[in-house]
Amino acid sequence: MHGQSTIPAMTELAATLGVTIHDPAPPSEIRFSRAGCRLHGFDWGGAGSPVLLLHGGGLTARTWDFVCLGLRGAARLVALDLRGHGDSDWSDDYRIDVMAADVVAAADHLGFGRVRLVGMSLGGVIAAHVADSRPDRVERLALIDVAPGVDFESTRRVRAFMTGLGPVRELETVIEAAMRVNPRANRAGVAYRMSTLFRRAPDGDWVPKGDLRPPDFPAILAAIDRLVAQLTGVPVLLVRGGRSRVLPQATAERLVGRIPDGELVVVPDAGHNVQEDNPAALITALRAFLTR
Repeated sequence: MHGQSTIPAMTELAATLGVTIHDPAPPSEIRFSRAGCRLHGFDWGGAGSPVLLLHGGGLTARTWDFVCLGLRGAARLVALDLRGHGDSDWSDDYRIDVMAADVVAAADHLGFGRVRLVGMSLGGVIAAHVADSRPDRVERLALIDVAPGVDFESTRRVRAFMTGLGPVRELETVIEAAMRVNPRANRAGVAYRMSTLFRRAPDGDWVPKGDLRPPDFPAILAAIDRLVAQLTGVPVLLVRGGRSRVLPQATAERLVGRIPDGELVVVPDAGHNVQEDNPAALITALRAFLTR
C-alpha cells in the first residue's frame, strides 16, 4: 500500500517534468455546440498563431496541460475535449468526419481562420481529416505517435483497464489499479491524469467523465491507413515517443518518407503519451515547428 495519493498541482507536476513556466494561471473554459452536441475546451490565451490541440482516445484536453504551460506565449493555444471525452457531451456518432467537423466548429466559434493543429493518436487522425477536407483552414499539422501501421495491440492491457472503469468510492482505488497495469509509471502523473478523467457524482462516488463504450477500431484503423493521402498538401511534423510500442521507428520513418513536406522528431524517455511522459522535449519540438 502506498497510502492516500495527493493529487499534485498542475504547475508543480509540470515543473518536476522539466517544463519552464512563465505564466502559471489556469486556462479559461470554452463551451459551444454543434448539431446538438455540447462541446468543451480550454483556452490558454496568447496572441500568436491559433493552435488547436486534440487528445487521444480515452484522454481529455487536460492531457495537454503541461505542454500548454510551456508553450504559452508562443501561440494562441486551445485544447479541445473531443465529443464523448472530458466535459464534452457523449454522442451516438463518433465517426472521424463528425469529430473533424467539431474541430472546424471550434475554430469558427473562436473566430479563427487558418489554424495549426496538434493531434495525438486519435486526435492526430481527426486533425489529418480536417487538413484533407478543409485545406483552406489548416496551415500545418503535428501528429503525435500515430501513423499507418501502428500497433494498437500493444495497448490491450491499458484499453481493458479503461473500459473496465466504473464508479468508485475513492479515486485512490483507480490510481492503485492503474499502477498495477503499469508499475513503472510516475505515480504523481497517474494521480493527476485520473483526477482529470473522473468527476464526483452527487452521491459522492467518483465516476468516469468519458463514454466507455468501445470505439469502432476497424473504422479508426481504416482512417489511419488514409493518412498518407490526407497529408500531401500541408507541412507535417511527426513526433514519436522514443520507447513507444504503438509506433515503431520504421513505421514512423515510412510515413515521413511518403509525404512531400514531413519531418520526424523522436522524443526520448516517452511512450505513447508523449505529452505527459516528456512534455519538456515535446515543447521544444512543437515550438520550433508551430512558430516557423
